[in-house]
Amino acid sequence: MGRIDRAGRVIAAPPATVYGALLNRRSLEVWLPPDGMRGRIERWDPRPGGGFRMVLTYLDPTGSPGKTSDATDVVDVGFAELVPPERVVQRAVFGTDDPSYAGTMTMTWEFAATGEGTEVTVTATDVPPGIDRAAHEAGIASSLANLASYVEEAAD
Repeated sequence: MGRIDRAGRVIAAPPATVYGALLNRRSLEVWLPPDGMRGRIERWDPRPGGGFRMVLTYLDPTGSPGKTSDATDVVDVGFAELVPPERVVQRAVFGTDDPSYAGTMTMTWEFAATGEGTEVTVTATDVPPGIDRAAHEAGIASSLANLASYVEEAAD
């Protein structure tokens, strides 16, 4: 097994709401891109064995070279496992010619009810070596903050 990166956060919403935000095309486009990026989903099939293709565009590509082009990361994500409202397992492959970003990274999103809402834990396994650990964990944390804002605002 390759490198493992992790991030987590408690979100003030029930597990079913948080789980649902991972299986809604429009919500993913809003909250999944980390700070400094925007996202667009090109293909969508929300079932085990299905998946999606997301194009992530850097708002300022200076100093943040994309994996697919200077300004973009294209990632094909397969849904390996969907266990409502407990877990989503995704397999992510970047569109790139750079071998340091090659391979399949597994992203496991786990949801556990707490007194404050839902504890969300994201574990990335087999992270390609070209992805900087600190930047990756910060990106996951940024996506989790976006997810919290998205579902908590919807609950208000």
